[in-house]
Amino acid sequence: MSKNEWWKDAVIYQVYPKSFLDTNGDGIGDIKGIEQKIPYLKELGIDALWLSPVYLSPQIDNGYDIADYRQIDPMFGTNQDMFDLIETAHENKIRIIMDFVANHTSDQCLWFKESCKGGDNFFSDFYIWQDAKADGSAPNNWGSSFGGSAWEWNDSRQQYYLHYYAKEQPDLNWENPHVRQYIYDMMRFWKSKGVDGWRMDVVTSISKDWNFPDNTRPLTTSNQQNGPRMHEFIHEMNQEVLAPLDMMAVGESPAAKSYDAWELVSPKREELDMIFTFEHMHVDRKKGDVNGRWAHQPADIVQLKEILSSWQTELFGNGWNALYFENHDRARVISRWGNDQEYRYESATAFATILHGLQGTPFIFQGEEIGMTNASDFTLDDYKDIELHGNYQQYVEKAQTISAQDFLKAAGKVSRDHARTPMQWDDTINAGFTTGTPWLKTNSRYPEINVAADLSSDRSIFTYYQKLIQLRHEEKWLKEASYQLLLPKDPAIFAYLRKFENQNYLVLANLSDQAVDLPKEIQDYQVLKTFIHNYPKEISTKLAPYESYIVKVQ
Repeated sequence: MSKNEWWKDAVIYQVYPKSFLDTNGDGIGDIKGIEQKIPYLKELGIDALWLSPVYLSPQIDNGYDIADYRQIDPMFGTNQDMFDLIETAHENKIRIIMDFVANHTSDQCLWFKESCKGGDNFFSDFYIWQDAKADGSAPNNWGSSFGGSAWEWNDSRQQYYLHYYAKEQPDLNWENPHVRQYIYDMMRFWKSKGVDGWRMDVVTSISKDWNFPDNTRPLTTSNQQNGPRMHEFIHEMNQEVLAPLDMMAVGESPAAKSYDAWELVSPKREELDMIFTFEHMHVDRKKGDVNGRWAHQPADIVQLKEILSSWQTELFGNGWNALYFENHDRARVISRWGNDQEYRYESATAFATILHGLQGTPFIFQGEEIGMTNASDFTLDDYKDIELHGNYQQYVEKAQTISAQDFLKAAGKVSRDHARTPMQWDDTINAGFTTGTPWLKTNSRYPEINVAADLSSDRSIFTYYQKLIQLRHEEKWLKEASYQLLLPKDPAIFAYLRKFENQNYLVLANLSDQAVDLPKEIQDYQVLKTFIHNYPKEISTKLAPYESYIVKVQ
């Protein structure tokens, strides 16, 4: 796709601007705060910075409801602040990736306000309008991802409009070529300011089935992905903007499976460079349960290995993986799948080892590099996330398919807000994030878990991440070697071989809080060189809890 495939050698760091660093005391992180921490990020060694949306927004969905794609929200600063951040990042050899939403806008966007006025202006068909059924009800039974119907009645047009997310997030009509050109033009604008690439929110939702068939189950979202013209639209975007302007693109693709992912990321198809899969993030979810992500169960490590391995093998030589365990939509991995108490350091480094040993581009979410955890003491009122509150109403109050107690127990594991608590810089009030009142409650463990404490610790998670990033830059095999899963049915040990130029490299972690014996199949390998190891002891035939390492073997 792009001539300069810099992202194949890169490690990318995601900042959630609202929660990163507040420099003006209003309780909300800002762009100046991100710029202030560029030296910290440079020390970590990352190559690019992905920012969650900072555009003008009413913040119904934390900025994923955009009112103006070319205007920075005053909450975060000014356009000039953004230009300064891009310049400072580039001076430090850090690229900037902006997040944008092409599937929907805010209902406060000028386009939507004009569209609401009726069927005879330029913006009339920028959104998806449909007449009511004869009885006045919605055009079909599609559900919103945030609960309830995906259709909202509009009095001024006397029609329904489609919204896959909140009713304040109307879906754009990509069938209209003017919509597509407006989006491409926005991308060109930011490229002219120095932006290097894009993370594209729910980009696989942009094409709709205009027959609007009912879903098998009412108010579900099975219609939302991979519409009939999706590939055509993404290819056009590539040809119009991504390829000519040499911009990296990673798309969020909730429905993609390893066997069809190549359709989006194969260089021959000229669409995207990478996609984020959701598949591996569902290994702690009861399959087919009506309560979705809130039907929580312990993580199935065998399934996790199976899924990640299938993506490694299916895309080998035919596309590129985006590797992650945490982001703004995912709770802290050590609290979900690991042990965030007595084995917090070991858990954090074990999951990092497994991820960074794979082929692909690793993504680090803010705070992951110091082992931040879920907030263990949040009540329903402490959570701010629109998805959580919408789902609580739908499942607990209306459908009564889950008890309030079980819902909140699941929320303690998987709520998106766990990723969004303020970044923990030090042990001063509000973790050094703000001198004001933080927009979201600070994690109560901040006096113990913070950047200052981690950097001065002899068991620094930050230092371990630094080494992993250094390995990524120095060891060619991490980028090019083939992949072979070992011990596929072992419930605790995640082990795989990477093979490159007749050399074998073993990546291994015990993803349990029990010591386990190393199976003979692994003992037979002779260690020639240790690249990284999260215990100070010698590598032996017994694995300590969450012990992990990357070694060269024969």
